[in-house]
Amino acid sequence: MTAPTQKTLTASRAASNKASRVAWSDRVRYYLPTLLIFFAVLILWESLVRAFGVKQFILPAPSAILEAFFGSLTQMINLGLYTGAEALGGFIIGCSLGIGVSLATSRWTTARETLLPVAIAANSVPIIAFAPVMNNWFGVSNQFSKMAIVAVITFFPMMINMTRGLTLVEPSALELMRSYAVSEWTVLKEVRIPNSLPYMFNAFKVCSTLALIGAVVGEFFGGTRDALGVYITQEAAQFRFQNSWAAIVIACLLGIGFYLIIVAVERLAIPWHASVRKTDQ
Repeated sequence: MTAPTQKTLTASRAASNKASRVAWSDRVRYYLPTLLIFFAVLILWESLVRAFGVKQFILPAPSAILEAFFGSLTQMINLGLYTGAEALGGFIIGCSLGIGVSLATSRWTTARETLLPVAIAANSVPIIAFAPVMNNWFGVSNQFSKMAIVAVITFFPMMINMTRGLTLVEPSALELMRSYAVSEWTVLKEVRIPNSLPYMFNAFKVCSTLALIGAVVGEFFGGTRDALGVYITQEAAQFRFQNSWAAIVIACLLGIGFYLIIVAVERLAIPWHASVRKTDQ
């Protein structure tokens, strides 16, 4: 290897390392204000509780919540896994049905006119109305009853967003495809589905939080002690509010983790989209 080539490689590596350091510093500056505000709120919370002697049943101190959290960490993890499985199962069912229905409604007008009112009606029903019905159908201790609740509340956002992505296509792109006399299947595969991917991932992000909300709220109406919702209500009923708040922390961590996984998959699946490129800058 010649000396100039070696110097070129060294310079290229140095430039790459510098760019990587700059990118990391930019990300730190981007997230630092959020982290500072978060810890400032915790410190203020702790100070106010101690200064005014706020009763535990009104608002436990963060230190008491953390003590309860780490004191029963194994149990908290098991609670999170149990409810997380319900949320994930319902998320998969609801989003799969939403995508399937959106493909049908974007292709056939009759399907759109028939299924859209049904979806709107299902979305307008509160979770607390579905929970007793699903528990009666599948059993209070059956995880599928909570998955069904999650599937119902995630179906509508998925269907609406996916339908918009499949139908709001540039007319010039459709005209180009038709000028080549391609089939509707080819138009769907090459134009409509790629156009719908950003809408689909936006729906995934919304549904990720709705899934956990639906699972926990569904558990308020009955279930096993292994469920987060049941644990929260039972601990609150016995005035062990620090334990209830510790379980709420687990629910928050589950929701954040679920959301971040979807964001990571989005970056891998559609790196060409403007929203992904903007967050990387």
